[in-house]
Amino acid sequence: MQIGLDGRTALVTGASRGIGLATAAALAAEGCNVVLVSRRQESLDAVAAELSAAYPSVGFLPFAAHVGDPDQAQAAVAAAVDRFGQVDVLLNNAGTNPYYGPMVDIDVARAEKTVQVNQLSIVLWTQAVWHGSMARHGGSIVNIASVGGLVTELGIGYYNATKAAVIHLTRQFSAELAPRVRVNAIAPGIVRTQLARALWEDHEETLNKHIPLGRIGEPEDIAKTAVFLAGDASSWLTGQTIVVDGGALVRPTLTA
Repeated sequence: MQIGLDGRTALVTGASRGIGLATAAALAAEGCNVVLVSRRQESLDAVAAELSAAYPSVGFLPFAAHVGDPDQAQAAVAAAVDRFGQVDVLLNNAGTNPYYGPMVDIDVARAEKTVQVNQLSIVLWTQAVWHGSMARHGGSIVNIASVGGLVTELGIGYYNATKAAVIHLTRQFSAELAPRVRVNAIAPGIVRTQLARALWEDHEETLNKHIPLGRIGEPEDIAKTAVFLAGDASSWLTGQTIVVDGGALVRPTLTA
């Protein structure tokens, strides 16, 4: 199967760790130049140096930006086009969850931050790559949603609401940007990341017993699907959300 990413350029938000870092490495392994976006320049510089040593045949551009700032999104895309000529792939990966508890008690500040990073950023970076490159050259956009966007769940209901919005934005943008740009999403289950640490740390063994494939996810599990969606192997696929959760959502529920 030809992935079809050699010589192309990807922009990855939230690229300094977790799913973003794993996907940046997987894209580079397929011959893709990678623009690494996160908030802290020093972290990005370290990641770029590490990846450059591992994949010397491709280029890396570390660019510090806040994903909720439209001016910074446009500046990052402009820098990518200046360095590499165009942006072929966008991975909207950056996410946050500053609140845990009943949704009826969430404060406005944390609600707004969750929306800005998880939901509004999808719009801002899609706009930036479309106007900055993809309207002319085409491309593929991959959004990181969550299985939480498909279910109800105590404690992280507002986070899940923003991820449900990501799923709908994926469908909406896929309709609006076709046929030049394909837009798909991944809905991960519990993955071993810093963001999800509270969900798996100290009770991973118990979780594993409830997952049909017997373990929580690793960032690389999501990265493999992201690479498939980014490249030509998925050229007739758009508007879809692929659940990658080890089978957790299909586990039978015991009834009396």
